[in-house]
Amino acid sequence: MEKIRLDIIGMSYSQSQSGAYALILGERNGNRRLPIIIGGFEAQSIAIELEKIKTPRPLTHDLFKAFADAYHIEITEVVISKFSEGVFYAKLVCTDGTDVKEVDSRTSDAIALALRFSCPVFTYESIMTAAGILMEEEAELLKQDEPAADEDPSDYLSFANFSPVELKEMLQSAIENEEYEKASKIRDELNKRK
Repeated sequence: MEKIRLDIIGMSYSQSQSGAYALILGERNGNRRLPIIIGGFEAQSIAIELEKIKTPRPLTHDLFKAFADAYHIEITEVVISKFSEGVFYAKLVCTDGTDVKEVDSRTSDAIALALRFSCPVFTYESIMTAAGILMEEEAELLKQDEPAADEDPSDYLSFANFSPVELKEMLQSAIENEEYEKASKIRDELNKRK
């Protein structure tokens, strides 16, 4: 089966699952995207490595890399090998220079490790067909999400554009209107600024 090379396109807070993030992978020579829902810890680990931020103590994925380096084990590639019932499965292809082994992994952990080992990420056509989306579809979805004339534009703007006073007022309004998802995003923005 021919493999499709993927690159990390971006990551954003998941609209569908509280506390989760959407990691967007894109095929290298194509216009399809593979959105994968991942947990907050893995999202943080991926973001820290993407931004080349050095932490005072190693994160779990950094520890794994240090351990592998100490025993001369290299991850040569990550393969998102299966998609079943909405869940992605991945394999780490590892070598010690002599033997090659495949190790099962959660996809989010595999991506975090791929960044640390500077190795490529692949998937198969069957997975892109089942779970991938076209960029044109993505643009159309964004167009559908634009605010109508009677809607509050703050629903669509980044909360980073507002002052703390404005955010607190918006938070109170969101809670009063039982817009809890919006309220949690505003709270997250306020907490980031502390």
